[in-house]
Amino acid sequence: MSSKLADAYLRNILRTYRTYKEMAERAIAQATSEDDLNRELDESSNSIAIIVKHMSGNLRSRFRDFLTSDGEKPDRNRDSEFESEGRASREQLLRWWNDAWTIAMSSIETLSADDLERTIRIRGEEMLVVEALNRSVTHAAYHVGQIVYLARHFAGTDWKTLSIPKRR
Repeated sequence: MSSKLADAYLRNILRTYRTYKEMAERAIAQATSEDDLNRELDESSNSIAIIVKHMSGNLRSRFRDFLTSDGEKPDRNRDSEFESEGRASREQLLRWWNDAWTIAMSSIETLSADDLERTIRIRGEEMLVVEALNRSVTHAAYHVGQIVYLARHFAGTDWKTLSIPKRR
């Protein structure tokens, strides 16, 4: 990959991560009660708090020591991310979220064009850095969509669109 193209990719991936982060935050802000943040639509679904907890665990694990250690850290317990230990407060939820995003964005911001062709491991599977970034941003987009859907459901008619509003 040319250096110019790699630099453009890095700028774009950062912008994409920031867009999804901001979209989720704007949706979370519209879930006005802590009940809404912790509510599951049914027994097989996740609450906004659980999704945030999972995304935070994933981002911390993947991006801490990104280029030098396996992206699935030994101290991560993925299954526990889907368990509720009681009601999460908005403050706790945002602390998980911001701490994880700080790690992820700091790691991505330090990448160079040459790093994109380096090989890393996630759960023992080798992949190029560019592949890991694409995989991660897709994972983030998937879960941000879930957060937006839930927040919109709970906000009802008070929902303020996060993108281009429907024509009325």
